[in-house]
Amino acid sequence: MADLNVPPRRPRDDRGWDGYQHPHPDGYRDNAMPYAGPGGYTTPAAPTSGPQWVGPDGFAGGYPQPSGGYAPPPAPGLPNLDDDGDEPRRGRRRALAAIGGAAVVAGGAAFLSPQVRGLFSDDAVAGDATGTVVTDGTAARPSGQQPSTVRTYTEQNESYMGSRAGAALKRNAPSGGRVFASPAAAAAATQVTVKTVLAKDPIRHLASRTTFGPTPKVLADIKRLGIDDWLRQQLQPEKIAPTKAELKLAELPTLKLTPTQLRDQRDQLNERGAQPERETVDATIARQIWSDRQLFEVMVDFWNDFLHVAADFDGGEIYRNSFDQDVIRKHALGSYPEMLVAANKHPALLIYLNQTDSRKDAVNENLARENLELYSVGVDGGYTEKDVRQAAMLQTGRGVADGRYRFFPERHYVGKVKILGFSHANNSTDPKVADKVIDQYITYIALHASTARYVASSLATRFVSDTPPKSLVDRLAKAYTTNKGQIRPVLATLFSSSEFWASVGQKVRRPMEYLVATYRSLGVGPEASAGFDGDKRRTPFAQGLRQVQDKMRELGQYPMGKPTPDGYADVYVAWTSAGTMVDGWNEAGDLIAAYRKQFTYVRPEKLVAKPPATAGAYVDALAQRLVHQKLSAKEKALVLGVAGVSAGTKVDATFNGAIAAVARTILASPQHHLR
Repeated sequence: MADLNVPPRRPRDDRGWDGYQHPHPDGYRDNAMPYAGPGGYTTPAAPTSGPQWVGPDGFAGGYPQPSGGYAPPPAPGLPNLDDDGDEPRRGRRRALAAIGGAAVVAGGAAFLSPQVRGLFSDDAVAGDATGTVVTDGTAARPSGQQPSTVRTYTEQNESYMGSRAGAALKRNAPSGGRVFASPAAAAAATQVTVKTVLAKDPIRHLASRTTFGPTPKVLADIKRLGIDDWLRQQLQPEKIAPTKAELKLAELPTLKLTPTQLRDQRDQLNERGAQPERETVDATIARQIWSDRQLFEVMVDFWNDFLHVAADFDGGEIYRNSFDQDVIRKHALGSYPEMLVAANKHPALLIYLNQTDSRKDAVNENLARENLELYSVGVDGGYTEKDVRQAAMLQTGRGVADGRYRFFPERHYVGKVKILGFSHANNSTDPKVADKVIDQYITYIALHASTARYVASSLATRFVSDTPPKSLVDRLAKAYTTNKGQIRPVLATLFSSSEFWASVGQKVRRPMEYLVATYRSLGVGPEASAGFDGDKRRTPFAQGLRQVQDKMRELGQYPMGKPTPDGYADVYVAWTSAGTMVDGWNEAGDLIAAYRKQFTYVRPEKLVAKPPATAGAYVDALAQRLVHQKLSAKEKALVLGVAGVSAGTKVDATFNGAIAAVARTILASPQHHLR
């Protein structure tokens, strides 16, 4: 990789864009004052230090409840997690750590990393969650090859899994398997043998892996249609009707504008508070939460990490939405070779990786290197530095003019090239012929055997396990090659494989996935709550999505968010941050309290249609509603302890005022952190 993976921010041009994110009045802020209705904002009491939990009696630090929000009768709430008060509070803090920290899973046993234990226990525990040995997790690289300063999507996953925590995960991962005639047949014949706290229910497992979080509707649809027909429907997203929230995306004014229109209308858009690159992210978040085309959205997210172009690059405000629509979404379930060819002719990728600066007399290797290392054969795919140089020379001439792709023959190198097994005379002065040769090369590397294995390994890591079995990777690679890079047959093979159905509990949700799953689990709606009065320039829906995006940024993961071209890692040990976990729990508390009035909420005492009369039975019913299974006896006892009751205690629909605390604690359980 060249010295700079991402082009530097450029000075403002004469059209006024500078590529930076600009503050906006509806942006989420840590210390934003709670909304208090048409009368304006109330002034909060001085906050205490550390993360704040929202208990049944409001914020621990004294913040008032928002006007119209849920405010049940006073009851014992959850303490400030940094509170070192009396023994009962320390005991409750340990209970929260025990149930929430169980999401840090290795070998099927719940444990807290040293960092998490240090946060929640009275005595800090020294240690390193990732161990002292860091490896690339790959075989020796080809002679003469220079490793990138940014690891490939698969390589960084393997590197993380080379840690001590990764080794523990490997010991509990299923190995070996076979393919069946259909997904339903594979589900029926496969026995789950790994240790896990998740229910060994194939319907719940399918919903957890192929959506951004099970909902009662998704589970009911799978049961009604059957596994095979539901997957068949999901693999044809064009036949699934848009939801109300997807129709409301019309409220984001930049989504349907072309790059030229975005340039021409920038002043008007600025006046309306619209930021094109951020609205692309907003729309992606909305689809993840509310779309019925869930498998499609999961694959869009997968490709946004695999063939990654950051939203916040210098040019993203003009070109990133077009890249999303014309490259990623257009080909997400189609042909990867066609996707890679389209990407290499799109202004977003060409600008992001400096291809517009590459000429026959001044070659820039960024895009050529990433095409090999990140987007096709992978770092161990057998290429050398000579291959990178030859590819960079071949790709000269590609650039951008007037907001569109253009081939510049005067910049193009003419002469024989040889890259891996691809060779061509490359001697035509006809720009159409010269450009077509580059397409042929991109198609060649997209269909290379190493690419087949690289894509297969990445898909298996996404859908099955942080350490996917070799048998499955080999099978998926063969399906990729046989079907010439078509993705649907590869997914059909994956879902018909026993390794997929045996992998219950083998994946942990990343921060963005946890947040989206929480919105889905709580049934948050896209319409504004009654009485909302915000920024008049933008709709409540648009403002709410921006706040969700800002929260994701705070958590460290949001769609198209990583600034470097490698995308986000998709293994558990890359995300073992105690602070991020606590921040996610606090956000769950905000949602239960209906804190963001741009959306509508199910009141927590209404989550269970007919609440049982005893605390133990109520916890069972609420867990079934929120995480779609019962908790273990130990976890159930911890939840009851948070509310300060026993299993036989008589409770009303509000859990005697503790329903918000109980619901939030269930959402901190490993059953909600795992996917």
